[in-house]
This record gives sequence, structure tokens and C-alpha cells, in this order.
Amino acid sequence: MRIGRNITLATTPDRVADEVAAAIRDGLDSVWTNQMPGLWDPLVLLAAAGRVGPTVELGTAIVPTYPRHPVVAATEALTVAAATGAPLTLGLGPSHAWSITDQLGLPYASPAAHSREYLEIVGGLVRGEHVQHRGRFFTVDTELSVPAAPVSLLLSALGPRMLEVARDLTDGTVAVWVRPELVGEVLRPALRDDQRVVVQVLAAVTTDPDGLRERIARDYAAVESMPAYRAVLDRAGLQGPADTLVVGTEEELAREFARFADAGTTDLLVAPLEEPQRVLDVARAVAA
Repeated sequence: MRIGRNITLATTPDRVADEVAAAIRDGLDSVWTNQMPGLWDPLVLLAAAGRVGPTVELGTAIVPTYPRHPVVAATEALTVAAATGAPLTLGLGPSHAWSITDQLGLPYASPAAHSREYLEIVGGLVRGEHVQHRGRFFTVDTELSVPAAPVSLLLSALGPRMLEVARDLTDGTVAVWVRPELVGEVLRPALRDDQRVVVQVLAAVTTDPDGLRERIARDYAAVESMPAYRAVLDRAGLQGPADTLVVGTEEELAREFARFADAGTTDLLVAPLEEPQRVLDVARAVAA
């Protein structure tokens, strides 16, 4: 299992290069950003790292698809990969109706079908192909002159239809608010053996796990009402996102991280809530 760190909530553009340099120094495999409402563009944020080189993977988990034309997404991804010199993983996903429709005024129609068309176009373009596509959502006839760079694709997929799209058109799935049981029983079996299961976890070494769970339950209460996440939480018998936290002593964190590995997680993206260095040290020790 590879270990990465999500830096979205802990950084500004001025600090990105420092965060990436620290990840390389600490022996992490990857650094990830994601699109949060009202915050930085995740790909531009990664570009702020400057010339990184091939020692660490950069990734997005995720970039929403509906607000970005697939040709734009492919162009931006190739540009970031070329500018940083790092392998880039473009994690994509349809996001949620409250963000796409309620905030942006865009139709949130048929997310699985939309994702399939989107990935057919992006996948061809990042492979250097001339893409001719005429579908329900997009009509494209173009190719990119941006120099080829290593870009792989992931899809935010939790349900059966989205997992089918991920299996057919990407290098795997990226998930959040899940427990090891869901990885082993749902995500891993739905994909090919050579595909990735990338899982984001909020984690902390703390003497007050209950207090931390209460804080996360309050801060992330909206997650409970998002249909895709609600379905996954219900399937696992969980009340809300706070039930997916990995918190407690270093020994407790090590046991939980090991359970994710045993369930088939290929990449664990850690977002430390407290004691970040101790959390990352535990994750690296488990991966080793």
C-alpha cells in the first residue's frame, strides 16, 4: 500500500512547494489536492509546486466534471504534468447535485452516463489520440498539441454503475468516507486486479477521539444528506462521516491502516487532523 497526503485544507499556493518538498523528504509516495467549494482550483494548486520531478506522484481527488469541458480538463492535466515533471493522476468525479445545480446552476443529469462520455474523451486526449466523439453530452473532434506527459485517470466511484465506468475507462477509483469493509466487499471486487483503490481518510493521534468525532460530525454534517455518501454510510451501518475517522493511539491507527491494506486499498491518502507527523509516520510504518 502506497501512502499519500492530502494537502488541500492545510495549504495556500505559497506553501505548496514546501508541502511537496516535505512529502518527498518524508518518503511519501504522493501528494493530493481536491476541489472544495470556494477554495483553490486543485490542478492550478499543484502547478504551484514548480518543478518537482518524478520522485513523487501528484494527484487530484477530485476535479468535478460538470463545470469543466473534458478537452479543458485534459489540456490542463497535461500542462500540469509537463510543468511539474511529476507523474500526475487526474481524479475526476461528477460531484453532487447541491454543488453542480444549486450553486452553479448546471444540470446534474445522468452522472454515470456523463462520466463515461467524459472519460472516453479525456482518456483519448491524454494518450495523444485524435478524439472524434458525438454523444449525448459532448461533441468533440480534436487533438492536443501539448507534449505527452504521464497522466493516469481515476474516477470517484462508489455505486455499481460508476464502478463499472471506472473499471472500463480508468486506472481505478478514489473514495472517501468509507471503511475497510466497503473496500473489501464492494470496491475491490468491482475492479480489475491491476486497478487502484485509492482511499482518503481523516486521521489523528489523539487522547480525545470522541471529542474529535463530535467536531467532525458537526463540521461535515452536510455529508450525511448527499445521496451517494448516504447510500454508502447506510450500507456500512454508519451514522455519518465521523464514523469513518481513524483516530486514537498510534497502535489503534496502525491497526486501522493495516485493515485498509488487507481489504485491498492500494493507496491510502491521509489527511491528518492532529499530530500530522506522527500520523504519517504510523502510515509509512504500516505500508513498509
